[in-house]
Amino acid sequence: QVQLVESGGGLVQPGGSLRLSCAASGSIFSIYAMGWYRQAPGKQRELVALITSGGSTNYADSVKGRFTISRDNAKNTVFLQMNTLKPEDTAVYYCNGKVPSRNYWGQGTQVTVSS
Repeated sequence: QVQLVESGGGLVQPGGSLRLSCAASGSIFSIYAMGWYRQAPGKQRELVALITSGGSTNYADSVKGRFTISRDNAKNTVFLQMNTLKPEDTAVYYCNGKVPSRNYWGQGTQVTVSS
């Protein structure tokens, strides 16, 4: 079992920044990739950014150049630095941990971009 706990969401004005954190615990040795997904009202959950155990990253086109995913292996934590936020970034952001044949999810954290 893997437990994921997110933090760092909130309300920010357009053009602002937020940093999300996701702390993993449990059977973390089995995780081969971690990522962030988001789900806006009435829309499907979508991948925002992904980082593998080897450090490779992947981003949704909509956030390239604005968001950065990183990890602190010593603290078993993944971060999502979000800059130049737009109203369309408003969503619940979920941390995801991938192990062979299963995905684990955090509880989600709300990000609202509004003036």
